[in-house]
Amino acid sequence: MYIVLLNIFILFFIGCSNKLPSLNDRKQLAFSLVDDKNIIQKDIKTTQFNLLSFQKVSNSCKDGIKVYVEGDGLSWISRNIVSSNPTPINPIALKLMLLDNSSCKVYLARPCQYINSNSCEEKYWTSHRFNLKVIESYQEVLNLIKNAYPNIKFDLVGYSGGGAIVTLLASFRDDINSITTVAGNLDIEEWSKIKNISKLDGSLNPADFTQSLKNIKQYHLIGSNDKIIPKDIFFSYQNRFKNKKNINYFIYEADHSCCWEDIYKKYLNLN
Repeated sequence: MYIVLLNIFILFFIGCSNKLPSLNDRKQLAFSLVDDKNIIQKDIKTTQFNLLSFQKVSNSCKDGIKVYVEGDGLSWISRNIVSSNPTPINPIALKLMLLDNSSCKVYLARPCQYINSNSCEEKYWTSHRFNLKVIESYQEVLNLIKNAYPNIKFDLVGYSGGGAIVTLLASFRDDINSITTVAGNLDIEEWSKIKNISKLDGSLNPADFTQSLKNIKQYHLIGSNDKIIPKDIFFSYQNRFKNKKNINYFIYEADHSCCWEDIYKKYLNLN
């Protein structure tokens, strides 16, 4: 109920105002969502970026940890105006993590969301959003977690552009149990063609890494009404696999932002 009211507030705010929520408003929204005293906030410093995290971990995290990665956030103000800060208006990946009853879970924001870094250039939320340096930062985070829990495996979950991040991340590691994407951008080359936008020239394309991903269990949640990441993006990615046995997908009556919390809650109850 609380999340529903927050969603209504966001829509009301945007609809009744000529300006977007301020950076401070966007930060406050994320922190207001986290009301579980067992979830702690940590700013993680990596070689390239500082990443905001919310973590629920304990000594019992021996079997696995679920890691959620946020979407692209407020990358653009309009088609031609880049945002000065990519902190999301609606942190969907955070909401999905909070719905998850897993005893060991971690939420990771994207570079330059919520907290600053010396490397925070606009390219890292536009053309270079899936750059190798970005992926290496997430590699460092997982390695830090692994230092505390040496034998664990990770289940990765990514929303929107976070789906690209977790897929790329998995392609470089041997400790990934599964990948789940929600409205994930899995073929950025096909995406730029369909959307008629500039290529993300500084980014890696998940669809180019299918050989490294073929043995990892994958679950992809797709919105039939998604105009931002149309379902054709997923099928373009899927078609890169010769053997599709590990690729599972589910199509829901959803667009890019609505109503993934409800869908994901039901999905978790079934799996």
